[in-house]
Amino acid sequence: MEEKVVKAIQDDYPDDFAWCYGCGRLNESGHHFRTGWEGENTVTIFNPEPEHTALPGFVYGGLIASFVDCHGTGSASLALHRKNGHEPGDEADPPRFVTASLHVDFLKPTPNGGPLKAIGTVEEIHPKKWKVNAEVYAEDTLCARGEVIAVVMPSTFAKKD
Repeated sequence: MEEKVVKAIQDDYPDDFAWCYGCGRLNESGHHFRTGWEGENTVTIFNPEPEHTALPGFVYGGLIASFVDCHGTGSASLALHRKNGHEPGDEADPPRFVTASLHVDFLKPTPNGGPLKAIGTVEEIHPKKWKVNAEVYAEDTLCARGEVIAVVMPSTFAKKD
């Protein structure tokens, strides 16, 4: 049975903020990363396509960085949404985050041909700033570790009419 995220925070982002190439549900060309809870950790699952190849049989590192990036901002959104008394799928719009810092360590070549799973832990470091540590697995192999510092999206990012 294929593992998947059932209730993802990205499904609840308002339409104006659902266009990210990595996790935007409205970006037809994007990856559509979806982040949800798995116990007290966050999880994002993605199946790389052949076009995500660096070398035959291995995933391009830029995709891994994008995966960690969107997992981080989605995880921060989940955590603050929960802190505010909400869960994905309820009627409240979740907070939207942007990346202030992204760090990725590539530990092993990431094989292509199966799902990748990012598992995150979230730590509030300021009311508008959260740190997410992520580990990226291909099956049981830890391939990358990342850290994202995510900040609540400034109101200046709102669409201008």
